[in-house]
Amino acid sequence: MKVNLQLALNDGAVDANQISTQRQLVVSVSASGETIDRTIPLNLCLILDHSGSMGGKSLETVKTAACLLVDRLSPEDRLSVVVFDHRAKVLVPNQLIKDPESIKRQIKQLSAEGGTSIDEGLRLGIEELAKGKQDTVSQAFLLTDGENEHGDNERCLKFAQLAASYNLTLNTLGFGDNWNDKVLEKIADAGMGTLSYIQQPNQAVTEFGRLFNRMQTVGLTNAYLLLSLMPNVRLAELKPIAQVSPDTIDLPIQTESDGRLGVRLGDLMTDVERVVLVNIYVGQLPEGKQAIANIQVRYDDPAHNQIGLYSPNLPIYANVTRDYQAAPNPQVQKSVLALAKYRQTQLAETKLQQGDRAGAATMLQTAAKTALQMGDSNAATILQVSATRLQAGGELSESDRKKTRIVSKTVLQDASPQ
Repeated sequence: MKVNLQLALNDGAVDANQISTQRQLVVSVSASGETIDRTIPLNLCLILDHSGSMGGKSLETVKTAACLLVDRLSPEDRLSVVVFDHRAKVLVPNQLIKDPESIKRQIKQLSAEGGTSIDEGLRLGIEELAKGKQDTVSQAFLLTDGENEHGDNERCLKFAQLAASYNLTLNTLGFGDNWNDKVLEKIADAGMGTLSYIQQPNQAVTEFGRLFNRMQTVGLTNAYLLLSLMPNVRLAELKPIAQVSPDTIDLPIQTESDGRLGVRLGDLMTDVERVVLVNIYVGQLPEGKQAIANIQVRYDDPAHNQIGLYSPNLPIYANVTRDYQAAPNPQVQKSVLALAKYRQTQLAETKLQQGDRAGAATMLQTAAKTALQMGDSNAATILQVSATRLQAGGELSESDRKKTRIVSKTVLQDASPQ
């Protein structure tokens, strides 16, 4: 397995007459190989809410979904199960899949009771997952149907950041309509995972299966994008780097020991590119072909027990000319639109919280048009329906709000079963 790295500017030409020119740089990264090397063991932790509100069909379908995942694990894989109500406990300690039937029996005995303490479940889950992270693809699936009523949401975020420092991937699943989408989104974003919405209990099996399919296609782990900018080139001041596919996430930047900028990408899949959009400003440069940045990826290859590998260091060039004519790149424009859709939906939510229903409706309508421009018709429909409802004086239900948040972050087709 190697890194497939592709670079493109939204416009490869720069006007030499301009003092400063804004450009968007798209970096597409994935694992590359003829076949998926399924010799890489999986290390999965299920962090499951079994509070009283999960009673009945909800918990039963989650237990069924969890047991189906156990059946898909091989003897070389590892599993741990942490459950929480207003407390948390380790139901299945991190272990190799030597006795799947025993594991499934423990899961099936789980009953619904108590309140909800997500942070304690997350803490124990990270501890268990970390025990098996050596030379594995290590991911957690955190599922909850409620608010963190017995916990601390800030503590959740700190644990998610701790997981990121351990190079663990966190995926979150909101069950029903009463979970806190902001908290689960922050956990998934920090853990470079994905946020899922299980609207109906019978969708639990599909969503668990979808996340597991993605986990199986991981070829390389612990990936970091390393960026160095040439003199006279700088990042935009506000939120300059964001992932726009498979999910939209604002990415934190750290400075590496060699002075380069580092951005965590996490696990690299063989069938899904991680697409990162970098917003830069290019100062006045001499005419001709000019390098404006260098891009490299640092990563681990767990199949061959290798860490700290590097892809080739690729330059990105701009053609500086005094006879400038705009030549936009349509593929890069699609990434720009994906980020715009996310920002517009965020702004609509802020306006709604401030009581500005008309402003929220206008921004949702704008986001719907943006989604349509990028070919995301499912998102366009959901966003337009919400905008129309507000314009007609109606309220957005919790389901409407959560669907809006999901479609703002990803192209909805990615949420379908694989």
